Amino acid sequence: MAELSYPFSAANGSGGSNTVSQAQWQKMAHLWGGDRIDRRLTASSYDSTDLPFYTTVSGRTCVVNAGRAYVGGFYYELTGTQSFTVTDNATNYARIDIIVLRADLSLGSVNLAVVAGQPAATPVAPQPTRMLGGAWEMVIHEVAVPAKNAAISVSSRLTFDMPPALESPWNTDLTASYAQAGTFLTDMDVNRNSSQTEGFKGRDGFVWTRTLGKSYDYTPNFFNGKTSLPTGNRKGRWRWIAPNTVSFELQIQAYEDTGVTVNSSSWYLGATLPQPAFGPLRQVFSGLLLNASYQGNLPNVFQVIAHAQSNSANLTLYMPSPNTPTEGLDGFRTLPAQATLYISGTYEANQFGE
Repeated sequence: MAELSYPFSAANGSGGSNTVSQAQWQKMAHLWGGDRIDRRLTASSYDSTDLPFYTTVSGRTCVVNAGRAYVGGFYYELTGTQSFTVTDNATNYARIDIIVLRADLSLGSVNLAVVAGQPAATPVAPQPTRMLGGAWEMVIHEVAVPAKNAAISVSSRLTFDMPPALESPWNTDLTASYAQAGTFLTDMDVNRNSSQTEGFKGRDGFVWTRTLGKSYDYTPNFFNGKTSLPTGNRKGRWRWIAPNTVSFELQIQAYEDTGVTVNSSSWYLGATLPQPAFGPLRQVFSGLLLNASYQGNLPNVFQVIAHAQSNSANLTLYMPSPNTPTEGLDGFRTLPAQATLYISGTYEANQFGE
């Protein structure tokens, strides 16, 4: 029969079977999830001795402590401790061994094993075997085996189970308060009032990680001027590109007949970011002023520098001194008529309130 399918309630002439061999089981079960330790890291911190399969070394003997895992489609439990001896290395070169959980279909069991590497001037750990129907290995530790039988040491390579990713229609940041640490959540924006966005609930709380759909519109404020500009003259776009990291661009355009000058109580014109910037460090952005009509006795194109104020969305704007270039930067004091200001960049936001 060229077509096989399983498991069904009864065997039939169409290729269906009500029983499976261990090889058939593995073909199904390895697709249900990757190899992993059966534990979720939900606490804010752990000592190494708190973790499953914690391993100690005495001479050349490694003692692996209790743990549970899913390996190559099979479940494994170590209820006590398991010891084994790392083979000598009398050569002049170090080697790296790996401690693995091995699902071996020829034995019909999962067991701990050590796989020895090759001594070399720059030793490389052996890769685990992953063969359906044969041996399937999951690495849990590396063993540094120095030259001339010097003392060995063990370092963890444990990989753990994590909560499944979730999605919610809206209010994802609030919904995340009920999720386990280590959960990724997606706001599907089914009310279409923002954008599809991914977030992460971790040790530091909930944080937006990236915008998955269209970027967000925002209206930058343009402040410290004698006059204000309408919303249509102030445009911006932004998105989350990584945890606590924003990419943005803004455009502020003066009127055709009049510009904006700084008010008497301030020394600069300012603009705003879409999200407050990280506070302790000042972040700097580049911009351009396009002034095609040479208004305000300023060049047709010149650079504008912006730096973020502490724990704020406000930007302080600077420009090269138009009269004495050797004096460096002055406060940006005039947006000339018909001119347009552009600023863009990437920055660390302040979602954690630092």
